[in-house]
Amino acid sequence: MENVVLTIHLILALLLIGVVLLQRSEGGGLGIGGGGGGAMSARGAATALTKLTWVFAIAFIITSITLTILATRGTENGSVVDRLPSETSAPVADVPLTPGLTGNLLPPSAGDAPATAPRADEPAGTAAPATNP
Repeated sequence: MENVVLTIHLILALLLIGVVLLQRSEGGGLGIGGGGGGAMSARGAATALTKLTWVFAIAFIITSITLTILATRGTENGSVVDRLPSETSAPVADVPLTPGLTGNLLPPSAGDAPATAPRADEPAGTAAPATNP
């Protein structure tokens, strides 16, 4: 059922693009619209294309809502966030990142962090005294 609605949805999207591109540009926003008698210069054709655009747009919205309902049918009630481990559980400290290698996935502790960031004009290995502005 979902595949049928999805196929109709894609066909409607293509038809909607085509009908919009066939319409005459009335605002002249790009400077290429309007002008001499083309195939769609009659007012009746513009009205028919406008009505057809509305029909395709409404059908597109209906199939969008239908696809949303079909996608949520049969799923668990709850959020993805509910599936995450809670803060009270112990974090995983050493997890093998690749076969044969291990690494600590936790952020560095406060004791591992440098007291101040090195200044750009100092040579490597020297630290500037901490000052409070």
